[in-house]
Amino acid sequence: MKSHEALIRLKTFQVEDKRRKVVQIETMIAEFERMANDLDREIRIEQDRSGIHDPSHYAYPTYAKAALARRENLRHSADELRTQLADAKVALQEACDERRKIELLGERERNAEARGQSDADSLAILRSRAALA
Repeated sequence: MKSHEALIRLKTFQVEDKRRKVVQIETMIAEFERMANDLDREIRIEQDRSGIHDPSHYAYPTYAKAALARRENLRHSADELRTQLADAKVALQEACDERRKIELLGERERNAEARGQSDADSLAILRSRAALA
């Protein structure tokens, strides 16, 4: 009985750890997207200021070129994190399923113990009645 409780606590810890990882990845994706959007705005401002909107133009602002590269890196990183997020969600679901199986197993054992105790009680009553008869 105690071993099931300890195992359930362990599985609950694992589920919470995986849930934290999912939230952390989602937060990182949101932050990268926010930063990329900020860079988009800064690139437009720099292009409007210089009057040059073509990155291949020889006089295209250096800051805008650097911001374009940074924005693309952020978007690429966010895409990679989306893949990790999908994997983390699968791992979370598997951990939840494992915990639920252990909880169900513990319930079955408790029910079996309770049935065994009631069977033993019934047998004792029958024996006492037989002894009295």
